Amino acid sequence: MLLGCSLAHMTTPAAALVAAPATLRRAGADPLRQAVEHLGHSLPKRADATVLLDFLEDDLREGLNALGEVEAHFSDVLEALQPDTLSQLSLLQAGDDYLVLERLEVLMGVVTRLRRRLSQAAGLMRQAPTT
Repeated sequence: MLLGCSLAHMTTPAAALVAAPATLRRAGADPLRQAVEHLGHSLPKRADATVLLDFLEDDLREGLNALGEVEAHFSDVLEALQPDTLSQLSLLQAGDDYLVLERLEVLMGVVTRLRRRLSQAAGLMRQAPTT
């Protein structure tokens, strides 16, 4: 089973956020970018805050993409269990997806970075003037 085939069938919130940036950018609305920009309004106007926001946005996109691929793997497994596709080969193929293990490692790294970046953002918020 190809991992990419199931991405089109995802309907969960993670899938919507993964797909949203490309489709909503045409309409001028990117929910992930808007969330990061909203945080930016609460931070001091400094270069380190801008860099932090860029890294935070990148981490969120990377994590959501990895999450979508993990979710697609589970969709592939469910598809392999359907009566019309159930076979020894389909079960072996669905269970032999090393990419999902790699994506889980990516997710662990992203979650760790997000935790650190959100902590940094919280610290910068204390330094931002309130108006």
